[in-house]
Amino acid sequence: MNSDKTMITLWNGRTIPRLGMGCWAIGGPFYAGDVPLGWGEVDDNESIAAVQRALDLGIRFFDTASNYGAGHSEEVLGKALEGRDDVVIATKFGFATDPATKQATGAFADEAFIRASVETSLRRLKRERLDLLQFHLNDFDPEQSDAVFDVLEKLRGEGKIDAFGWSTDYPDRAERHARCEGFVAIQHNMNVLSPAAELLGVIEKHGLISIDRGPLAMGLLSGKFSADKTIGEKDVRGAALDWMIYFKDGRVAPEFARMLDAVRELLRTDGRTLSQGALAWLWAKSDRTLPIPGFRTVAQVEENAGALDKGPLPMAVADEIDAVLRTVAIAA
Repeated sequence: MNSDKTMITLWNGRTIPRLGMGCWAIGGPFYAGDVPLGWGEVDDNESIAAVQRALDLGIRFFDTASNYGAGHSEEVLGKALEGRDDVVIATKFGFATDPATKQATGAFADEAFIRASVETSLRRLKRERLDLLQFHLNDFDPEQSDAVFDVLEKLRGEGKIDAFGWSTDYPDRAERHARCEGFVAIQHNMNVLSPAAELLGVIEKHGLISIDRGPLAMGLLSGKFSADKTIGEKDVRGAALDWMIYFKDGRVAPEFARMLDAVRELLRTDGRTLSQGALAWLWAKSDRTLPIPGFRTVAQVEENAGALDKGPLPMAVADEIDAVLRTVAIAA
């Protein structure tokens, strides 16, 4: 049974387990030219089974985006969750893709694009209203973002969306709209190797929800990647992208491998797996965190959901992990 420490009350008054499922990987391959943006091939039947297993285990929050798999992630999620009114689905807009070619076609934030994206997401997700719509352009100009969030406020007034937020790693962008009615969440990179303390401070100050993408450092914190294991050619983790810090040249980045080795046993406190320890660290850091680990299989969902049974790491352990990692960083 979930304790209060692994539950969170959302903007709509609903209380759910403090764990969501990130649905980027189940979208399957899509590309920018020859550069992979997905996580490799997927089996839709396994994806749907995994979503339904998450439901069985109490998970009620699912995060996707209009461009994941060029729309395929939304379609799979819509099929898996059709008719379920007890779940919260968060999606994002800003990146355009062509479903036929699986190619990225640009980034947009004008009103016409936003409205078209909302209608497409509603259709794919088989919903009459989007629970949470997030602006996907991480480093979008703050001043120009005012017009974007004016559109989101209008859409909320029209009943198209229930609430909105920004997927951004920049504290100033989070702060800019934090007081807007309807602005309820920041989605951002956060994990034991990338703690995001300043951004978390903004979130806590304004009572927002910290939707933690990359809670397992794109799979590194699962412990399943050895130094000589190479990422598949259709997997984004093998791409030479500026923001791809945990993997380089298709392998685990050595500096992050050292960090993981330094805290491996601490994360396994009280019989947790590495993944469960990484999620438990996030829960220990703040009562506003809602991690959304990715998945492709039923087994991954079961392991991640198992973290709820053990709850947050003891604060003494979480603090020790932070101290060890500071020492490793200084040594490097």
